[in-house]
Amino acid sequence: MKGVMRRSWRLTTLGAFVIALSLCLGSNAGMAQSRAHVYLLRGLLNIFSLGMDTLAEELSRRGVYATVHNHTEWQSLADQAAANYRAGKEGPIILIGHSLGADAVMEMAAYLGRKGIPVALVVPFDGTQSFAASENVGRVVNLTQREYAYMRRGPGFHGSLANVDVSSDPNIDHINIDKSPRLHARVISEVLAVVGSHRGEPPAVSANGTKPVQASAPANGGAPKPEAAPTTPAAPAKPGNGATNSSGATPAVDGGMPTIAVPERGTARLDSDAAAAPKPATHP
Repeated sequence: MKGVMRRSWRLTTLGAFVIALSLCLGSNAGMAQSRAHVYLLRGLLNIFSLGMDTLAEELSRRGVYATVHNHTEWQSLADQAAANYRAGKEGPIILIGHSLGADAVMEMAAYLGRKGIPVALVVPFDGTQSFAASENVGRVVNLTQREYAYMRRGPGFHGSLANVDVSSDPNIDHINIDKSPRLHARVISEVLAVVGSHRGEPPAVSANGTKPVQASAPANGGAPKPEAAPTTPAAPAKPGNGATNSSGATPAVDGGMPTIAVPERGTARLDSDAAAAPKPATHP
């Protein structure tokens, strides 16, 4: 009888240990499932934005989970992202898109905001119109060659905003902006900074040794401070779509308006999205 009781006690103890170990491993597994997710959206007809596929591959090689989709899927993707975020399966959320995909990531970010889901970073590549950055977004880096497609601060937005005008680079146009190795390096640096912060790692450093520049928002909620200016001389801008209008004036930097970056040059540093001198705005 005593032997039976000892065996029973041992089995009970072993069972309790197994249950506790299972709960512990299950908790750790749930924590491990939470990962950064980069959503990349292609533009028109799903064939003109293959730079998004290349960028996704470059991010995957660096250990970042990235998926590519058509811009028409943005709402269903947002619903999926919201569900995964609430379940602790993914986060931070990063959105990148080209052309109509650039428009879609701004809409997707705002839609997630209405669901109470934060978005760490949004990177539009040459969107077709201007959007307001929603209050749930931490940072917007708008890569554009269209003066009318600068992004602006929306109500409650307290993140950082940089409009990077690349119209002075004769090698970049709407069709190939999403494939630019220089801009890919910039975006990868921005993404790695977000992912590294989530993992508790030091800020990522790009291939040329620079760290992503974060625009600091002033206490009064106005426009962020200008980011570092490039040291290279100005190159002639392409007519009709540069950072200046026909009179040579650049858009203003004031409350509610974005920090406008000076045009990037072919030899400019990756952190060259600096603000130009304030002058009257010529676009909505």
